[in-house]
Amino acid sequence: MQLVAQRAHLSALADAGRLRTLAPRRGVDLSSNDYLALSTTPRLVAAAQAALAQGVALGSGGSRLLRGNDAEHEALEAEAAAFFGAEAALSFGSGYAANTALLSSVPQPGDLIVYDALVHASMHDGMRLGRATCVAAAHGDAQAANDAIAAWRKAGGTGTPWIAVESLYSMDGDLTDVAAYLAVADRHDAMLVVDEAHATGVWGGGGRGVAEAWHGRENLVTLNTFGKALGCEGAVLCGPAIIRDFLVARARPFIFSTAPSPLSAAVARESLRVVADEPNRRAKLHALIDAARRYLAPLGARVESQIVPLVIGDDREAMRVATAVQAAGFDVRGIRPPTVPAGTARLRIALTLHVTETEIAALANVLKEVLP
Repeated sequence: MQLVAQRAHLSALADAGRLRTLAPRRGVDLSSNDYLALSTTPRLVAAAQAALAQGVALGSGGSRLLRGNDAEHEALEAEAAAFFGAEAALSFGSGYAANTALLSSVPQPGDLIVYDALVHASMHDGMRLGRATCVAAAHGDAQAANDAIAAWRKAGGTGTPWIAVESLYSMDGDLTDVAAYLAVADRHDAMLVVDEAHATGVWGGGGRGVAEAWHGRENLVTLNTFGKALGCEGAVLCGPAIIRDFLVARARPFIFSTAPSPLSAAVARESLRVVADEPNRRAKLHALIDAARRYLAPLGARVESQIVPLVIGDDREAMRVATAVQAAGFDVRGIRPPTVPAGTARLRIALTLHVTETEIAALANVLKEVLP
């Protein structure tokens, strides 16, 4: 029998209540990252139709360094750099590819990366592929990052320190004190990388992310995605022009990947305009966050952002509650290790403009009945 180890591994995951499977979309959307409900908005649909009518290609036909470098890619990067207040931007097919490209190529041997313990898997994979020394710091603790850099310097470290955080954590829903981490970066002549994947479009005065007030600083790199609140797909890394140039020259995930769809780039350009033109979407979403504080926080949920975790603890119990909630018509997914730490299996409730305050209240009533 072939693939014996793989069969045994899947069986062990099933026995532990941790086997991942695909499930269709059903019920009220409380699990997607389409926070501003832009994925179906007429403006993005019209942008796609107009681009097609003007001859914008569906596929790029090659890597950016070959013939895949389309005018739409360059237009998106110019507009994204202006929107996010950066000297330059470089686009990728996904935030995962962008994080992997950045952390695997730009930090050099002799450098140090201090990363928040809860950063996304894409950052972990980038660090594994890179050549810098990597050290975890306690979640949300800027002082711990400071201490790690200080200890490294004391032990003889002479390279560039890098600090890697998310601005809004995708499974805990908590916001990062970017100012505190920037102070550490300034103190140690370090670079700060802020993954704004879940904050782009939703947070900051203009929907430009939690780090919006510090855009344009030479020691700041941000990742901003289009596939979540902006309703389409892809991502951009924004920061100093030298970072962009180095990624083009050295980042294997960029060099050896077929370029993203020019059509997607055209739609992403329109998504930036929607965020700028329609601040009422953010206001409506923040009103839903306030409603969640009233209805879900009393049940034990953490409500700091549009991502609302309700920690259950046990893996199987979390999935039991998720199944019961889904049966009641609410698409809420259970999250288990290794996505979250052992003993913290949870429901991840995502607030989007696809739901109403009435539906949040109804979800709370269901949870009251099914929670252990």
